[in-house]
Amino acid sequence: CYIGSLGDVCRWLGPRAEALGVEIYPGFAAVEVLYGENGEVRGIATGDMGVGRDGKPKDSFTRGMELLGKYTLFAEGARGSLTKQLIAKFGLDKDREPSKFGIGLKEVWQIDPAKHKKGLIQHSFGWPLNMSTGGGSFLYHYNENLVAVGFVLHLNYNDPYLSPFEEFQRFKTHPRISPVFEGAKRIAYGARAITEGGYQSVPRLTFKGGALIGCAAGFVNVPRIKGVHNAMGTGMQAAEHVAAALAAGRTGDEIVEYENTWRDSAVGKDLFKVRNVKPLWSKFGTVIGVALGGLDMWTNTLFGFSLFGTQSHAKPDRKTLDPAKAHQPIPGPKPDGKLTFDRLSSVFLSNTNHEEDQPIHLKVADMNLQKTSEHDVFAGPSNRYCPAGVYEWVGEGADLRFQINAQNCVHCKTCDVKDPNGNITWVPPEGGGGPNYQSM
Repeated sequence: CYIGSLGDVCRWLGPRAEALGVEIYPGFAAVEVLYGENGEVRGIATGDMGVGRDGKPKDSFTRGMELLGKYTLFAEGARGSLTKQLIAKFGLDKDREPSKFGIGLKEVWQIDPAKHKKGLIQHSFGWPLNMSTGGGSFLYHYNENLVAVGFVLHLNYNDPYLSPFEEFQRFKTHPRISPVFEGAKRIAYGARAITEGGYQSVPRLTFKGGALIGCAAGFVNVPRIKGVHNAMGTGMQAAEHVAAALAAGRTGDEIVEYENTWRDSAVGKDLFKVRNVKPLWSKFGTVIGVALGGLDMWTNTLFGFSLFGTQSHAKPDRKTLDPAKAHQPIPGPKPDGKLTFDRLSSVFLSNTNHEEDQPIHLKVADMNLQKTSEHDVFAGPSNRYCPAGVYEWVGEGADLRFQINAQNCVHCKTCDVKDPNGNITWVPPEGGGGPNYQSM
């Protein structure tokens, strides 16, 4: 196999797509779905540029653009802001299991050539997490002396004191892992929510004038920690059905053929065989749940049936936290600046940048609810689940306030998933803002 950076692959593909006539608009975020007279999707609008923190246009103000099409395919990735709106408007999640997510954290290191084993892949699950909390690691040796190390933590955990970032840092201290990074240099950091609901959580993919593709709909194969193949597969399927519709003179209707056929395609068959791994893991814990999930994959692969049918995910991730009084604070590893690090130095490596004089793109619907519930009941888990130090509770008593350091945001969208009241909504900031990942 070949190990490489998906970011590098996309940078390589970009000019080749443009050479074929594809128009690419980097730095312009889609912020609005545009609808026609009959409720069909007609396209999207990009965000306005040059709006101040107070919501008023600055001297640099530039109106966003309307991009219209006969059909619009949405490929926003996990927890897409427009995808959320489409699912709600068209009821695409009716009769589906709740969407499920994890958070993936990743670092890229340049290591001692003597320790580099190009092509080596290592996966693990469990430690440093307890046996009731799902998650695992990956470690890839690739290119010239580069190692990508990462940790994925399922966002249905119940301990509000748990910090995915700190557990990732703790993971690197394992005696089988830490020697790899002796004398090495950390060169990149990033984080992103990952879809984990799988087969039973995929919403209806089509609606009048458009469709969902890739991780916007949730096609990640959880036990294999891979989703790019299915993102590409669904993109190709949708494109083929759109091309056939255009050839037939259709426009703006529902491409039902895509919805009706994906479960019988290679993508559907890939997800069907592993559909119970996540719910069994969540229900029975790491030791028993993973063993049962392995058995289920085995029977599905070899015999085409499951002893467990199709398991339920039970409830969305935001509803899984226990009140803080049921748990104790978890001390994190002390950053040493060599192997373990703090959030702010990590965000620096993500090359994250936002225009500071713009509206905050992390919207809190009810600030009083944030105080009485997120803080008073759950002890402020936003300060811990965010991998970029965006959220802080500062002050005491009557002076206590919820501070949002929006300029730190790496656009992982974990807050949009894990806030216990669904009280935080991530929306795109001014176009071009956010992390600028290199070699990730």
